[in-house]
This record gives sequence, C-alpha cells and structure tokens, in this order.
Amino acid sequence: MTTDCLISRVDFDDLPCWRLQVPGAELLVAEQGAQILRYQRHGEPPLIWLSEQARGERGQSVRGGVPVCWPWFGDLARNPAALLAQYRGEAAPFHGLVRNLPWRCSEQRIEADEVCLRLSCPQPEDGLPGWPQAVEVALEIRLGARLSIALHSHNTGTRPVWISQALHSYFAVSDIRQVAVEVLDGCRYIETLEGWCERRQSGALTFSGETDRLYLDLPAQLSLRDPGWRRRLHLASQRSRSAVVWNPWIDKAQRLSQFADDAWQRMLCIETANVWDDCIELAAGAHSCLDLCLWSTPLDED
Repeated sequence: MTTDCLISRVDFDDLPCWRLQVPGAELLVAEQGAQILRYQRHGEPPLIWLSEQARGERGQSVRGGVPVCWPWFGDLARNPAALLAQYRGEAAPFHGLVRNLPWRCSEQRIEADEVCLRLSCPQPEDGLPGWPQAVEVALEIRLGARLSIALHSHNTGTRPVWISQALHSYFAVSDIRQVAVEVLDGCRYIETLEGWCERRQSGALTFSGETDRLYLDLPAQLSLRDPGWRRRLHLASQRSRSAVVWNPWIDKAQRLSQFADDAWQRMLCIETANVWDDCIELAAGAHSCLDLCLWSTPLDED
C-alpha cells in the first residue's frame, strides 16, 4: 500500500462526495446518483468535463461528469415495449430513476497504486417509485493508471426484467470543431435529429453542428482524437455494443441549465450504453455489468 493512495470525504456545494487519489490522478464522485464529477491526470487537461456553472444541489442533476442512467436511458417512450410495460408510474423522468438518489459506500479498498470504491443504491422493499422490479444496482469505480467503471445489475426477483442504461460520460475537449471520434466507420446509427432514421457512418465522426446519435454494433474500443491537446482518449467496453454521441452546439446550449453559452466548444458526450437493440433482458437471478475503461495517450505515440 502507498500513502499516495487515498479515499476521503469532501463536499461539492451541498453534495457529500468521495475524493479518490492515486499517484498522478484524482477523481471526485458524488453520493447523489453515484455521479463522477471530475477526473484529471496531474499536469494534464481534465478527461471528464464538469460545467463551469455546475451546482451541487440536493435533488437536482449536476451538469457534466458521468451521470448514471438506469433502469432506462433517455425518454422511456423510446425504449422497448417490454421495458416500457414494467413502469407503473405516471410521468417517467428522463434517464431513469437513480440519478438523484443517495447511494451508499458498500466497499472501499486500496491496492498497490489503485483505489476501489463500490457504491450501492438502496431501494425500498417495494422497489423504486413506479418500478417495482427486484433488481439490485451498484457502481464500482477503480482508479489507477486508468479509470474503470462498472455498473452492476442483479435481478433478485423471480421474473425477467428489461433494462436500458448508460454511463452518460461528458468528456473535456480542446475544441469540438477539431476533434474526431475514430473507429466508427461502417457502424449503424440512429439520427435522432432527423426523424430517428437509421443511417451508416462513413469515416471518422467530426462535428459542425448539433449532434445526437445512437451508434450501434460498436467495436470493443473507441477513441477520441484531440489535436488541440495532442492526445487521444481511449474508451473500452466488453459489455456494450451501443453508445450515444451528443453535443448541443450553439442554439441548444443557450437553453440548457448549468451550461455556459459557449460551453458546447469544450465538451463531448460519448455515453457507453445498452440502448435500442442493445437493451438487456435480465433473467431471474441473473447479473449484468456495463463497463467502461478510460485512458489517454499522446498523439505523438502514434
């Protein structure tokens, strides 16, 4: 064990948080929603973007970081009918039911040059409001030379359960107009801004306007090339075949809460997910895990 690895309690405005520290890096995660708020390697620009106008208020979502979307992603009505039928409530909140709930630490460990934190979402005996499914959910964060995140779902009930989910990651970029998401060539995607029609990507994805797409049949690893900061971000997942890519651009940025008018230039969401035809049917007693491993390399290592 090294004394350079620490887990401590701090506050972000009104939100209790955990701060994870290892040699060369630091991460901040809120108790509310198990939302990672910041992640930065020492001496480098942030990897995870947090809005300059972000506020830590109980019961309110924080703009940026890595919100956990579960047990559905986005608009419930856009999810499979089997998942939609499980909800018994009235107005279904965007991105599921756990984003504003207090999570508790069920385990923390320091191993060599890594720190590990496991957070669990306590639920009433009759389930979350409007969603009486017997599913335990936990988030495991491992911080070392790389950042690993794993969202676990365990169906403790006696009948199958449908889930869609996402690690809604906001990445910091030098200039959205200069970056490119690589390894998407040939992938199917749903263009939500033009009638939810299906298209196919040609070449790398670059940005010149508002973007909101669901990419499908993805390879196990994506990369985000950022020439302004001379780095490439790598995103790897073994249990996700889908991702949502989002940037609000100029007009929509002016309508977003906790979002500066020019903040669209400095962020890009690539949301590791199980959405659309990548949703999960979780059998009774079964367990699933949505995972993301994140790291960066200099462009001059190409």
